Amino acid sequence: MKKLQSTLVLMALASSSAVFASTDFETLDVDGSGAISQAEASVDADLMALFSELDIDGNGELSKEEFSEY
Repeated sequence: MKKLQSTLVLMALASSSAVFASTDFETLDVDGSGAISQAEASVDADLMALFSELDIDGNGELSKEEFSEY
C-alpha cells in the first residue's frame, strides 16, 4: 500500500510539473526572443486554441503581456 501511495504522489508531482512547465512564459519562449511564436506555443493545445484571441496586435507572436491573459 505504501508503494502505491508513493507512486501516486510521484505521478501527481510529475503531472503538475509538466502542466506548470507548459504554461510558463520563459519555458515556452524556447529561443529567448521575448515572445512566444505559434511554433513554440504548439506544445500546449489549450494555448494554441486561444492563440489568435490572445495575439491582440496580430503579429503572430505572444508578448509577455499578451500571454499574461492566458
